[in-house]
Amino acid sequence: MADVGIVGGGMLGLTLGLRLTQRGHQVTVFEAESGVGGLAAADDIGDVRWDRFYHVVLGTDSRLLALLAEIGLRDQMAWATTRTGFYVDGQWHSMSTALDFLRFPPLSLIEKLRLGLTSAGGSRIKDWQRLEQVTAVEWLTRWSGRRTVEEIWLPLLRAKLGPNAELASAAFIWAIMVRMYGARQSGMQRESMGYVRGGYDRVVPALRRHVESLGVRIVTDARVAAVRSNGAGATITLADGRVHDVSDAVLTVSCPAITAMCPDLRPDEQARLQRVVYQGVVCPSFLLKRPLKGYYVTNITDAGIPFTGVIEMSALVAPAEFGGRHLVYLPRYLSQSDPLWQASDDTIADDCFAALRRMVPGLRDDDVIARRVARAREVLAVSTLRYSTDTMPPLRTSVPHVFVANSAQIAQGTLNVDETVSLAERTCDLLGDVLAPSPLVSQHA
Repeated sequence: MADVGIVGGGMLGLTLGLRLTQRGHQVTVFEAESGVGGLAAADDIGDVRWDRFYHVVLGTDSRLLALLAEIGLRDQMAWATTRTGFYVDGQWHSMSTALDFLRFPPLSLIEKLRLGLTSAGGSRIKDWQRLEQVTAVEWLTRWSGRRTVEEIWLPLLRAKLGPNAELASAAFIWAIMVRMYGARQSGMQRESMGYVRGGYDRVVPALRRHVESLGVRIVTDARVAAVRSNGAGATITLADGRVHDVSDAVLTVSCPAITAMCPDLRPDEQARLQRVVYQGVVCPSFLLKRPLKGYYVTNITDAGIPFTGVIEMSALVAPAEFGGRHLVYLPRYLSQSDPLWQASDDTIADDCFAALRRMVPGLRDDDVIARRVARAREVLAVSTLRYSTDTMPPLRTSVPHVFVANSAQIAQGTLNVDETVSLAERTCDLLGDVLAPSPLVSQHA
């Protein structure tokens, strides 16, 4: 019998399994899909295999970089100076340097100064908890002014959060500011970002080999139907009827999945999990014969564009990784009730590429070598008002030997792989005080 069963084989579950194993626990990871990695998994697009969703490494991602060193990939990092664009009123604008910022036409000089002060000042705030008491729109209006919020901030919030933009606390936008300022060497200087050569198709298998070499057991095609206490420990029942008894179970899956698989949670616990507001994403990507504008990220404020940004991955990643071609992501973040969830992949890809052609004169249908559409219903837990005190799920549940460690517990950061690794390591430290004693630890005590 494993003494810890982890439900979910994404980067969180794998890293948590690694750290618990290093503390002397015997760990089994249960993953519903046929492969591990979760949101970091790769997929084929034409003859290229690359991340299903876009990822980037910043120089400040210390926990992720340490993990990459541990699994032998730190020396495979590649770094590049990137550019950021804005698409406003049908025009592309660079926002990559201080001079670009000063030339940015949609705002007056005073509005630009207030916008710059908002980003620079916000990124230096340390007491993020007080930002949970005010909405992002209210806080940004106070700092940047109403017109800048209407022209820039609110379209960006709506692009990321849709109808949930009005619900987000100021802590949400603060976390984005802090992370993106980490990509800059100082002030308004150029952004430096990195990636592992080969992408996460190299990272995830290396991490899996490493954890399995240390004794972690990984069970794939293992969709969990129920998790219950059995008195002495926890019982994990799979959808195919298989039953696994463990000393403790740690659930790294989304809050809706936890409420479905844990019927013995108290009504107040169920209600708290149900208060978490999730954003999903539909993300078409295209392998192209030609580049676009050379911006790694282009933020879109124009209404009517059916995606929320343009991620030109080959503006960061050497095109040689893609066989000399160019990889572009066109993500759209959705609420759970958005009708786009019902659209076919072909419809989504067709509509998005038609809009991209309008944005990029000269781009043609025959420039597309391959395309794919990735979907994830529960990607981001929205940092709503008083999130950390009123909504964020706690580690402990009322069910003995059953714990929660999922991305909804990232209250003071944005969802990225570095934050995921950090959450796994914090959780491991907290579990050290509450898990049943490991047989391995006991034998060596």
